Amino acid sequence: HFQVKVKIPFGNKYLDAVFSVPEKKPRYGVILTHGAGGDMNFPHLVSLAAYLASRGVLVLRFTCKGLNVTYRTKAFKAVVEYLKLSDDYKLSGVFLAGRSMGSRAAASVICQLNHDDDDDGFIQGLVCLSYPLHPPKLQSRLRDEDLLLIRCPVLFVSGSVDEMCEKQLLEGVVSKMKAPKKIHWIDKANHGMAVKGRTTDDVMEEINAQVFSWLRENVQLEHK
Repeated sequence: HFQVKVKIPFGNKYLDAVFSVPEKKPRYGVILTHGAGGDMNFPHLVSLAAYLASRGVLVLRFTCKGLNVTYRTKAFKAVVEYLKLSDDYKLSGVFLAGRSMGSRAAASVICQLNHDDDDDGFIQGLVCLSYPLHPPKLQSRLRDEDLLLIRCPVLFVSGSVDEMCEKQLLEGVVSKMKAPKKIHWIDKANHGMAVKGRTTDDVMEEINAQVFSWLRENVQLEHK
């Protein structure tokens, strides 16, 4: 695969973004963004993008530095529109994905687009890496409202000791969700997906493989 840098118009400025483009013409894409810290070059995102692109999935990752989730959601929406109208890549559908705060923004975009009756089936699903279900130590403040409204398939990949996503709490929220959903727990991983005794590459290999097989299952379901 190869990479193409682009600037995506957003209001009166531009978002930095990079396409990871598969060798063969892709039918599906993933839009991927980072958490509250860092940017689109966060190693986990780079690793996932390369893994998916080498298996035929177009990945567009972008940077949006705002720490306000509403602002991040607007930026994500602009990127979805940009990809949808792109002449270079005519996709059948796209999955929205994010790490931590980026996954909250992705969930929010899906709710808004569904709400606007703008749902033409372009958005196929949501991938939440380290979804921040609550602030650290504040388990009573659940950020679950968007999750409960989503109807498209959702994959959660979370660490079993994530300080912002207590295992039982996420399982409880997921059991109430109407959407087809799956949780993959990374054993003993924290919010940053670090696991004592395992290398980052080893953990990423597990995450990447989970995301890819879930994408593949969900694309096939749509097109049997």
